[in-house]
Amino acid sequence: MATLAEIEKLTKSFAESREELSARVRALEDEIHNIKKRHLAGIKRSVGTVAERQHALKTALEDSKDLFMKPKTVIMHGVRVGITKGKGKIEWEDDATVVKLIKKYHADQAEILIKTKETPIRKALEALPAADLKKIGVTVEETGDIAFIKCTDSEVDKFVNALLKNEAEIKEEEDAA
Repeated sequence: MATLAEIEKLTKSFAESREELSARVRALEDEIHNIKKRHLAGIKRSVGTVAERQHALKTALEDSKDLFMKPKTVIMHGVRVGITKGKGKIEWEDDATVVKLIKKYHADQAEILIKTKETPIRKALEALPAADLKKIGVTVEETGDIAFIKCTDSEVDKFVNALLKNEAEIKEEEDAA
């Protein structure tokens, strides 16, 4: 069994390593931010140019439908252009109203027109006693005393935690192989 002094020493070592990792992540994020900043103006200009040219091409295609009777499309410079049949678009404002009206006017098709999804609600299940959970086929793990390590620092930790989790998963896969 470790002494409290040994645990303090291990915790300090862990915290220092984690701080080094956090500093590296912050440096990476700063570099990415600077790269984005350097390129963003050019990207925005390119997006504007592409949008303008797409609009001009679309207008020309709409004004020249006679050129696309047969074949309806052609490939030019790696881009397929031409005329095609519109697929149409359906919209509605309120799901509940549409569901209600489907049930009223198309009750025989309700099963294929309405998606019904039943899933257990994790938060609600967590409130049930372990015995009740067992009855309904839910297993409860790690309910006794377990080791706990949680850092209390910044947003960088979310990224660090994701990296650490990914590393642990890779190691598990390697161990299983």
